[in-house]
Amino acid sequence: MEITKSLMLELYEKMLLNRIVEEEMAKLVIEKKIFGALHLGIGHEALSVGATLPMRKDDYLVFSHRGVGHSLTKGIPPSQIVGEFMGRSIGCSKGKGGVHLSDYSRGVLGISGSQGGNFVIAAGAGLRAKMKGTDQVAMCFFGEGTSNRGPFHEGVNMAAVWKLPVIFVCENDTYSFSTHQKQVMLIDNVADRAASYGIPGVVVDGNDVLAVYQAVNQAVERARAGEGPTIIEGKTYRWCGHHEFEDGTKYRDKAEIEAWKQKCPIIRVEKQLINYGTATKKELKQIEEQVKENIQKELELANNSPVPKPEELFTDVYANPEVFQRGISL
Repeated sequence: MEITKSLMLELYEKMLLNRIVEEEMAKLVIEKKIFGALHLGIGHEALSVGATLPMRKDDYLVFSHRGVGHSLTKGIPPSQIVGEFMGRSIGCSKGKGGVHLSDYSRGVLGISGSQGGNFVIAAGAGLRAKMKGTDQVAMCFFGEGTSNRGPFHEGVNMAAVWKLPVIFVCENDTYSFSTHQKQVMLIDNVADRAASYGIPGVVVDGNDVLAVYQAVNQAVERARAGEGPTIIEGKTYRWCGHHEFEDGTKYRDKAEIEAWKQKCPIIRVEKQLINYGTATKKELKQIEEQVKENIQKELELANNSPVPKPEELFTDVYANPEVFQRGISL
């Protein structure tokens, strides 16, 4: 696979987009414009971009609660993502989903209401693609801790046995909320579990966007060819706390956090672009300024969008609205 200048610059631009949007969302929590749960993936950009970019628009994307970067890379505009967390009508789920981002027109199926539910949802999406005879793939992002839950086995085993076109991407940032991996696993690599299902398991540097992109691109090609699923594990680190209401320092040493910040995936790409002569500092600065300008316009759209009207409570639900209203009156 040829690594072109346009690909490198696209990876860089989308990583900047992810980082800056999430930094702006963190500010909105402080300003009390985002009230609900917000799980940021700052530090994860090489994985969220490098793994999602090889997908087509019609491919299926399923992720966990830390899915802002993946959704941006899949094509959901920042205004619709930020607006969703702000509870505004412009949101991709009409302001009624919060962390439950989804956009079926872009293949974004969102997240499960239970940790681990995404494994079987992704397997189901892969089964649909296989039954329909398309060459679509499904991609499932998950954290290392979730691989200890039963649905991991159910989803991966189903995908393996039926050779479903699913790529399982583990974003291993060492901590499941406050629990270190070594407290709950006797293995170092989640991808080693792939051997028990008879499928490939690949471990990559999760802060190296090119390594991630190449590994996932190969897995996507394999899945489209009918050869079944792959587990890819990227070793990375989240700079923030588990969510925006804690900073992660009660269970992590500050020196550890700072050490990982020195491995910033975005700075790494900048150095690669400059050292290889692919781009100049001036070009990268122009890209950064353009990304920031576009994001500010998107934030303005989100901020100016109204909250959903009360009657929206009765739309996009399975229950008959009339029955639902009678239930409330009881």
